[in-house]
Amino acid sequence: MSDRERLVLTAIIELYIATGEPVASQAVARFFENREGLSSATIRNVMASLADSGMLEQPHTSAGRVPTPAAFRYYVDQITQSRRLAAGTGAVSTPSPTPFLTALSEERLGQIEKSFSGVSSTHEYLERTSQVLALLSSGLGVALAIATGSQVLEHIHFSRLAMGRVLAVLVTQAGAVQDRVLNLDWEMTQLELETAARYLNENFRGWLIERIRTEVGRRMDLERAAYHQMLGAVEELCRKGALAGDESSPEIFVDGMANLIAAEVDRERLRQMLIALEAKQRLVELLTAYVDGRQQEVRVVVGLDETSPAMQDLVLIGAPARLGNGNLGTVALIAPTRIQYQEMIHAVRYIAGLSQRLLEIPNE
Repeated sequence: MSDRERLVLTAIIELYIATGEPVASQAVARFFENREGLSSATIRNVMASLADSGMLEQPHTSAGRVPTPAAFRYYVDQITQSRRLAAGTGAVSTPSPTPFLTALSEERLGQIEKSFSGVSSTHEYLERTSQVLALLSSGLGVALAIATGSQVLEHIHFSRLAMGRVLAVLVTQAGAVQDRVLNLDWEMTQLELETAARYLNENFRGWLIERIRTEVGRRMDLERAAYHQMLGAVEELCRKGALAGDESSPEIFVDGMANLIAAEVDRERLRQMLIALEAKQRLVELLTAYVDGRQQEVRVVVGLDETSPAMQDLVLIGAPARLGNGNLGTVALIAPTRIQYQEMIHAVRYIAGLSQRLLEIPNE
């Protein structure tokens, strides 16, 4: 793409983001105000060329043009390739001098910080993340916890709550703390619970949790005679979910579905889009496919039509949230392509980075 085409396309995208209306050549000319030496005739020729190359389309009989998903993908590439996106508050390089797209303002940073005030657990952090990203983007906020089975055991503790009910508190080596109430088939004393916890901590600290459950079952078969009572208690606690593994669906938090409903005017496409998004397993697959937990950068995917044709005008912006050297989960937003890209990229990056500070592993 030539420099002239890039300038005109960037102007059209930013005007469309700002107004939501198809952009006419006169609006582009006013945008430049002859600063780039582009006449109205030249702009019309460039817009025609961009339309021929699939970057612009003309809705209905409107005289204006709107960017296609391919144009937004090109625009995002220009942003991310600048390599000047700072973590949270730094200066940002934009494809052209424009007032519409900026980094996070002090006001926005304050809003985010206030929203996460008091958060101290993984569950609270992920739940709050989905709410905040939905609010900031006027789209869908999504936070996906990493599956327990792929984490490494640091410590487990059991507490007796009532008849047949036990609280299991699991701490991973990444620093994530997860708790769940177990409903047991038989009553266990506190001594039995403490013995079971000690056995797991002494024998399996540093193991992948999904491997522990398999190994407990294997040892139960081999050592049934010698350790029947103790291993029986351990096996029962594991079977009831103390070490919920890969067969359990990853915990996912979703907020802001009403935002997408309000933004979509095509009722049939809205229905199809909601079918695609309301299945939480589909969202899990979407985040898993597009956001790599081993990478630390924000991923931007424009046009999600591979998931569903009704999602072709949506954009996903996501990043892994980390804790220590481990992956805590994925934070993301899904919104219409007419979104403030730079601000939302910064917001996702900043919120993903908050996990290290809010959930900092205490020194022992």
